[in-house]
Amino acid sequence: MPIATVDPTTGRTLKTFDALTPAELEDRLSRAEAAARSYRRTSFDQRAQWCRAAADLLDADTDSLAELMTTEMGKTLAASRAEIGKCATGLRYYAEHAPAMLADVPADADAVGASTAFTHYQPLGVVLAVMPWNYPLWQAMRFAAPALMAGNVGLLKHASNVPQTALWLEELFRRAGFPADVFQTLLIGSDQVETVLRDRRVAAATLTGSTPAGKAVAAICGEELKPTVLELGGSDPFVVLADAEVPLAAETAVKARFANTGQSCVCAKRFIVADEVADEFLRHFVDHLALLEIAPMAREDLRDAIVRQVEESVAQGARLVTGGSAIDSPGWYVEPTVLVDVEPGMTAFDEETFGPVATITRARDDDHAVELANATTFGLGASVWGTSDHALAVGGRIRSGALFVNAMVASDPRLPFGGIGRSGYGRELSAEGVREFTNVRTVVVA
Repeated sequence: MPIATVDPTTGRTLKTFDALTPAELEDRLSRAEAAARSYRRTSFDQRAQWCRAAADLLDADTDSLAELMTTEMGKTLAASRAEIGKCATGLRYYAEHAPAMLADVPADADAVGASTAFTHYQPLGVVLAVMPWNYPLWQAMRFAAPALMAGNVGLLKHASNVPQTALWLEELFRRAGFPADVFQTLLIGSDQVETVLRDRRVAAATLTGSTPAGKAVAAICGEELKPTVLELGGSDPFVVLADAEVPLAAETAVKARFANTGQSCVCAKRFIVADEVADEFLRHFVDHLALLEIAPMAREDLRDAIVRQVEESVAQGARLVTGGSAIDSPGWYVEPTVLVDVEPGMTAFDEETFGPVATITRARDDDHAVELANATTFGLGASVWGTSDHALAVGGRIRSGALFVNAMVASDPRLPFGGIGRSGYGRELSAEGVREFTNVRTVVVA
């Protein structure tokens, strides 16, 4: 795939970029290694000052940056602005809280016959981040903010369709005062990622993307004995129990499914609704669907894939309530789509649907709802609606990295984020995220 900005609203290529040559890539790796040696010695106070400066720059540049993000991947300007604000919040959160999260933790010295014992968190060094296009700023920032506060150096291999946002990020950290080469963007193709992963100067890697991409990175890093964090696909269940507040559940469900045009691993994908309230839920759901602002999908191949999934599911017995087709326009638009009578074995139930398509499946009872929710190889998030104790009990039986009761699944700097199964391993954000790329070192003083 070429490294290029292609406007999703028109399909027109606006700007192309050359991939780094081997010599240019070698130079960047060498500079990253040198930066890591000195940056690890900076203080938390210095790093926090630079993070706050970066947050201030995001606030000041919101309008122009939002236009760039919208141009590159098609999300609405309002969504781009919200994403920028979330990144500024993340930077300020880690500036304030990372020093405490990474402070030495006292251990029981008497138990080991020592005068002092404690756990110390040390930065690993150079970390490669392979990031997706769907949240071009937030995906990269939720790696960068904790990694930089922990004293690591970042290399960003961003998706090939958001190169200008990737370069903007490199410039952001430079403008904020971070030392040179502490955060660099690598304009390289996917075929060059293995070279970087195997380079001795790269200590660890994190990837947000598809399950196949995660397996490839994990295999390489396994051979090289390098730690990884993988945040992969999701087919999140949104379970509505018989005692749920149905109008609110349906209103939230539309937001949970169609945010970012449905192009999010953590979007609700499969709506599992108790028989008793399924008709009411569908009626409210379709009413709120009519109020959506339609944005294009990010790429032509993604549009074609989601239309294929709909067509296959209908052929397998699902019933189309609304939408279902690509919109005849220059850009990559798809009608917001609702499928009902969707069952395990159908394409839209078994595969991750990465686009504006909602599937509704009826559950006979709580046990059936749990069975349907767990009928997936993914395990990222789950949302369960009902009276709190009831929903919490049902949600406790669903496999996922996150459980939200009477709320939609979302990422937040204050909460660990990640999945199980084919949704990956490791955690981003919160204290768990800032410690992922540190050496948890035991120190004993006799």
